[in-house]
Parts: sequence; structure tokens; C-alpha cells
Amino acid sequence: MQQGHQLIIYTDGSSRGNPGPGGYGVILMWGDKRKELSAGYRLTTNNRMELMGVIAALESLTKKNISLTIYTDSKYIVDSVEKRWLDNWVRTDFKGGKKNKDLWLRYYKISKEYTIKFHWVKGHADNALNNRCDELATSAADGTNLVVDSGYENQE
Repeated sequence: MQQGHQLIIYTDGSSRGNPGPGGYGVILMWGDKRKELSAGYRLTTNNRMELMGVIAALESLTKKNISLTIYTDSKYIVDSVEKRWLDNWVRTDFKGGKKNKDLWLRYYKISKEYTIKFHWVKGHADNALNNRCDELATSAADGTNLVVDSGYENQE
């Protein structure tokens, strides 16, 4: 029986100052195909960019109901999902002032269409794909034509 390809995603987020200009970088790999995504925002936080990388990766997919593995250096994301904190936040409507509700709800909704396993990788270390995502994220943050992170800029 032939082994099917699994979608592998690497993501990273960055902000210059926290808050400050930020960006995310994503690498999607399916077999020998590879695609990179990135975008920069004029004012945001590091955690928001880590999360936007994951969301952008998922929103770029055309196939639904597939299994995928996401590698990130964000303990915030890995723990929130793998330890089921997010399920509790959604159930309690982010009681207690949990941050990034807009992005977490966006992730939560799209994540239902996939079987997702998160793996934490050490950032700024010897993982070439994580380092490439970091380059994509930081160059997006340092770029021109930065878009508005309205979820961040419009919060009370």
C-alpha cells in the first residue's frame, strides 16, 4: 500500500517591539511541493503574528478534511491547543480577559475542518525550516505596505 503524503506546515511570527510592526512566515510542504507565505502588519504583537501564521496557512488550503502537522516555536499556540485551553476559552467566552479572542475564534472555526497535530520546535536554533519562517516573518515586518491588524488596533 502506498503511503499518502501528509501536509507539513512550519509557521513563525515576529514583531519589532511588542507591540510593534509584525509579520508571519509560513512554509507549506506536500510531498515535493513547497509554498511560502508571509505578510506584514503595521502594529501588532508577537503572539498575534504566531497565530496569524497558523491561520493564514489553514486559510490558504483548498483541500478540507485532511490531516496535517504544524511546527511552531510558539509554546503559546502549542499549549493552548494541545492542552485544550482553547476549548475552555471558547466555552467561557474568553472570560478573564484572555487575549486575541478574534484570532483564536478564527483559528477554532477553521481548525474543525482538519485533523491538526502541533509540534513545538526550538526557535532561533538549528531547524532550517523554522529559521526560514523567521526570515519570512521578520522581512515582512520590516517591509513596506504593512496592513492593519484591525483586531489589535480596534480593541478597547
